[in-house]
Amino acid sequence: MTFQVLKIMSNTTQLLRFITAGSVDDGKSTLIGRLLHDSKSIFEDQLSAISKTSEKRGMAAVDLSLLTDGLQAEREQGITIDVAYRYFATPKRKFIIGDTPGHEQYTRNMVTAASTANLVVILIDARKGVLVQTRRHTYLASLVGIPHIVLAVNKMDMVDYSEARFNEICTEYLAFAAQLGLHNVTCLPLSALVGDMLVDRGDNLNWYQGATLMELLENVEIDHDVNTTDFRYPVQWVCRPQTEEYHDFRGFMGRIEAGEVSVGDEITVLPSGRTSKVKEIVTYDGNLQTAYAPQSIAITLTDEIDISRGDMFVKADYLPTVAKEFEAMLCWLSETPLDKNRKYLVKHTTRTAKCLFSSIDYRVDVNTLEQHANPTVNMNDIAHVAMKVQQPLAFDHYKRNRATGCFIVIDEATNNTVAAGMIV
Repeated sequence: MTFQVLKIMSNTTQLLRFITAGSVDDGKSTLIGRLLHDSKSIFEDQLSAISKTSEKRGMAAVDLSLLTDGLQAEREQGITIDVAYRYFATPKRKFIIGDTPGHEQYTRNMVTAASTANLVVILIDARKGVLVQTRRHTYLASLVGIPHIVLAVNKMDMVDYSEARFNEICTEYLAFAAQLGLHNVTCLPLSALVGDMLVDRGDNLNWYQGATLMELLENVEIDHDVNTTDFRYPVQWVCRPQTEEYHDFRGFMGRIEAGEVSVGDEITVLPSGRTSKVKEIVTYDGNLQTAYAPQSIAITLTDEIDISRGDMFVKADYLPTVAKEFEAMLCWLSETPLDKNRKYLVKHTTRTAKCLFSSIDYRVDVNTLEQHANPTVNMNDIAHVAMKVQQPLAFDHYKRNRATGCFIVIDEATNNTVAAGMIV
């Protein structure tokens, strides 16, 4: 990859999306609060408010977990639980944190938040070690293809900052992660309550020579999280301005989901298979000679071809699969169970088509990873299915390209999104 490509990609991927996952009382809220506080990312009035609340509760120090109290309030009131997002920035990078619910009944919330994440911080209580919930969260992270995993062994202050205990937990976890094919795992000891190894190193973990959590978040390489090889450009809109100046303009607008494209490149339009060459690459700031994922652009072609929303531009050397049938791992989001006898809509990139579930092969127990045959698929279930669609889709396997390997399922009667899927 050229220096120019890396430079442009660095400018377009300066935002790191990461989620936190852990069991109840593992310290997720305190960890997020500590990150926001120690990185100077909270306002004085916020700090003053939680200081007063902490004082009323008789606490000696400020309870930083109160910064994520919105989600806790939802849990206490028994209303819909969603992912709580927090935003902050340092001079090096911008961040979006997704604080996901830890319970099994909120699997769908973690899956939807994790689907766009570059990194997951999985918390473990140093006193309890690897739990069933830890294995569940790790499996879900592997399912949605999160590229980077940080195992944060929290509450080290509760085990006297024991290096032996930390190593014991890491050994057990890494063995489990390897079974799922996860090898990009960083193990980190910390104390969210005290603040050791989050933003500052502290004085209690001198035996650990690795980076702090903030250093990891600021420096993790996410440029290569985007597929730079396979050019994929789903057409979102055909632009035909009704003005005298641009009456001959016919541009195809969308976002590059993978790879790059240059003026003069030969492209193939799927599913028709017709070919043409790129005439112009148009952006709001002017024309480009080359564009890269994930830029949003408009492309004009040298030939008049019948192209509409849902078609995909690719290069002949790196063709995706074009088919009406495929297999997928599905996370069911709806309170109404999957009905194999019903028709649904599938939305894949920019194409929407009617679909049927030709088979439900098995359901995965997210706690034990056991497979159950002939299942009923209810809300929060993960299942392996086979699907048929009315119109051909141009797709890649999810592990190769997250953008062209994922889809959602829509109930055509209610227009509700009922499932999210990954093509396998």
